[in-house]
Amino acid sequence: MPSFLDFEKPIAELQGRIDELREGSGGVDIGPEVKRLQAKSDKLLRDTFARLTPWQKTQVARHPERPHFKDYVAGLFDEWMPLAGDRSFADDQAIQGGFATFRGRKIMVLGHEKGEDTATRLKHNFGMGKPEGYRKAIRLIELADRFSLPLITLVDTSGAFPGVQAEERGQAEAIARSTEACLRAGVPIVAAIVGEGGSGGAVALAAGNRVMMMEHAVYSVISPEGCASILWRTADKAPEAAEAMKITAQDLKSFGVIDTIVPEPLGGAHRDRAATVAELGRALGGALDGLLGLGRDELRRQRREKFLAMGRI
Repeated sequence: MPSFLDFEKPIAELQGRIDELREGSGGVDIGPEVKRLQAKSDKLLRDTFARLTPWQKTQVARHPERPHFKDYVAGLFDEWMPLAGDRSFADDQAIQGGFATFRGRKIMVLGHEKGEDTATRLKHNFGMGKPEGYRKAIRLIELADRFSLPLITLVDTSGAFPGVQAEERGQAEAIARSTEACLRAGVPIVAAIVGEGGSGGAVALAAGNRVMMMEHAVYSVISPEGCASILWRTADKAPEAAEAMKITAQDLKSFGVIDTIVPEPLGGAHRDRAATVAELGRALGGALDGLLGLGRDELRRQRREKFLAMGRI
């Protein structure tokens, strides 16, 4: 059973009652009562997720049990060959990448890995890339371009690492050049926001010909807490900030910032990870199929026009 978020407490209580009935039945026929409670729980889950606020969607996007980069790699790609290092300073574990095969076609895959427990989250720095991570991304993007390999990127980060050491090593420059490398590449690039898409740390891997978002993912220039801290001097106003910032997939699709919304299982991606991975695979395959026949100049032109058009009235 997945862990429940704060706004799911009524659903958690119902599930708890169902579990208690099953454990303490003592041979009594509890089938009808369990069925009734389960139907009530399912309806409450549907109703709750049909009217999620932007802040609640942010909580779903951050759920620790959502599929991560390694889960998508294991479920979607064959012949995975990870590549490490920026050939200058170090190997950043927050940003992963390498060669793979997707539906019989050789590709390059890049993405953020957050980790799934305390040890791996520390190892991957919670998915917050450092300059060496973005320079590794540049190296792999240029490698894909050199060998004419389509590029798939899976974005899931609260933002690039904001530490002093990262700034000293040129964080802003690395992010800018990673974004530039995406825009300059003459190969198809399909980007998917699978959880959080935070700030330039996300855009650096998401400047693709096609950009998609999972149904309950979020994508913004700053986190709701960061925005609230700037505007109201308190992170307690994060729900109001999330509402004002228009960070959901539905809002961003209406603005033309993304192209496709990928459906999630009822209750979020963490409730059925296998179905989520399969659904994203179908969306990535369809997007890639529509780009494979285009020439290098056309791919660059489309990508450039796509991003220059954002914000025009």
